[in-house]
Parts: sequence; structure tokens; C-alpha cells
Amino acid sequence: MGAASPAMWAGLVLAALLLAQSAAALPRFAEAPEYRNGEGCPAPVAGAGVCDPGLVHIAMTLDAHYLRGSMAAIYSLLKHASCPESLFFHFLAAESGGAPAVADLRAAVAASFPSLRFEIYPFRADAVAGLISASVRAALEAPLNYARNHLADLLPRCVPRAIYLDSDVLAVDDVRRLWETRLPAAAVVAAPEYCHANFSRYFTEAFWNDPVLGARVFAGRRRAPCYFNTGVMVIDLRRWRVGNYRQRIERWMEMQKEKRIYELGSLPPFLLVFAGEIEAVDHRWNQHGLGGDNVFGSCRPLHNGPVSLMHWSGKGKPWDRLDAGKPCPLDHTWKSYDLYIGENDSSASWQSRSSLSSSAALPAGVFSW
Repeated sequence: MGAASPAMWAGLVLAALLLAQSAAALPRFAEAPEYRNGEGCPAPVAGAGVCDPGLVHIAMTLDAHYLRGSMAAIYSLLKHASCPESLFFHFLAAESGGAPAVADLRAAVAASFPSLRFEIYPFRADAVAGLISASVRAALEAPLNYARNHLADLLPRCVPRAIYLDSDVLAVDDVRRLWETRLPAAAVVAAPEYCHANFSRYFTEAFWNDPVLGARVFAGRRRAPCYFNTGVMVIDLRRWRVGNYRQRIERWMEMQKEKRIYELGSLPPFLLVFAGEIEAVDHRWNQHGLGGDNVFGSCRPLHNGPVSLMHWSGKGKPWDRLDAGKPCPLDHTWKSYDLYIGENDSSASWQSRSSLSSSAALPAGVFSW
């Protein structure tokens, strides 16, 4: 074998730098308290592993910037679960240059949650890269945002359904309540619907004025189409596979490349396929919009009514606002679940900080059911 060319050496150096940066990019996190099953939890089936019928399956994505949010979300789900040992997490992680290695992510999660039952599935960006169109916010164009479309392809076939959650959520209720949502035979997805929202604004005038598209797309559906947020969904994976729903979503993404029919990332293709067809879930399971809009990320209060899950959808993320010294009032509630250890912190100082910030939790009456 001949000597390596200068270009080859440059490529090797660049690859090494990217790997070093991805490993260094992962922040440090404290070990979370350990939670055990209470009375009445299903006994594990010996040797069943991920196929155990008593498990509650939760799917999320993992990446460097949102890892802090993911860790807080996991902590909150375990803390409020009646059967925390019955939760099984399925994490989708980008498999591309510059992304943290799966082994590094696995080590980070295991260090904070030593008893957590989980698996990490590499997601290749090229599976969707050619389908993604420009959006109103660059973060919405990340290939990992579209990984939820591939859940049924990546998760084991024995997993019947999964709760998909964004990384910027916080549970304050037992997630098993959401898991037990009834899905009638005609439904593949269950999620909170928001029929007061202006549904038409999620699509362009070109879409509504097209004689083949517009209202014709939603004709004959179970109900009138309404907006729903894809950051909290219960998905029947078996029905998803049978109905080829990933391909249905991707057909709309292909059309978007030909004519601009929407502006907002991965949400509109989901609406085009499922709006008017999903099973509605109580709004308490997605108190969304706490991150403001997609441009300014301003502070927003909770919607009226009880709360089971808080969602910082929008540009403003609680960890970014806290670090900038400009938190919104509800960001202090998120902080009580933040396992992040800053450069000048230690595990002991995190325990003290967490104990103090827990006083910022919302009043118990808000979470009544």
C-alpha cells in the first residue's frame, strides 16, 4: 500500500477532530435517584426482555444539544411513574459525522440512570436528507426531527405501540395513564387535538388554491381536520406498518420539493396524513408552546386546566434561557429536574441546587385528576 496523500491525511485529521469534538460535546450529568415499582405493577416475564407485554414503551431522540432536555424528561417520567421499572426507553440517535457516538450516548444515559431499561437505535441522516425542505427555523430541518416517521422500522416487531415524546417535555403525572389510551380500530395515532387553532395557516395559499389539493385532501376523514402537536403521540406500530404510513408521509415531503405547500418542518406532512383521523387525548398530556413561537421564543403561561405533561415547544428551551440568565417563570419548574453539572459544579452541588429548585414546582392543585 502506497503512502497516504496529503488530501487523505487531511481527511483523517478532520475525521479525528470531529470524533473528538462529538465526544467532548456531551455535557456531564448527575446520577438521578433510583425509583422502584409500587404495589400492583406487572411482574416481569422471565427471558422476555423488550418483548415483555407488561412494559410501557417510550421513544425519544438523543443528540448533543437536546441531551440535557432528554435527561430531565427521563428523570421526570421515572419520578412520577407508578411502575418505573416497567418503562422501556427507545432512543433514536443520529449516525453521521460530527454527531455523538452511540457508545458515548449510551454511557451518558447509563451513568445517570444505572437501572434504566433502554436501547439506542442509530438513525442515518441520508434516510431523509433528500426529502427535507427549508423551514422557518434551521433547527426544524435537522434529519433527526424526522426519525419519528421511522419508529415502526427501527423498533423490534414485538413492540405493539410506543409513546413518542420530544426532548423538551416534562412529565408530572404517571405516563402509564397515557399508555393506556384506547385506540379504536380506525386510529393509528392518539394525541391531544387543538381544534380552536387556525388549521389553514399550516399550509400555503398555493396548497389551498390548488384544485387537486386544499380541502379535498381532508374530505371523507373521521372528523374535521384539527391541528395536533407531534411532540406527544401514542402510536400503534403494527397498524403503522400495515398502512405504510412512513411512505404516505414521505409522498407529501416529495410533493413539497416540487411545489411549496407548507413552511414548518416535519409537522405539516404528519397533519396531511393524520389530521381528522387521530384519536383525541386530553389536553393535559401536552401543555405545549411553553418555548414561545418559532422566531422569538418568548415566555408563555400554561393553558387553563390540569397538567400531566409540560412541553417547551417553540424556539425557547428552558436550559438555554436558564444559562442565559433570562428564564421564564415555568423554566424554574423544569430546573428541578435538570441533572446537568456545569463546569464549576459537582454532583454534591447539583444535589443541593436540585433540592432548592424543587420549591419552584407548580402547586399540587394544578396536577389534580
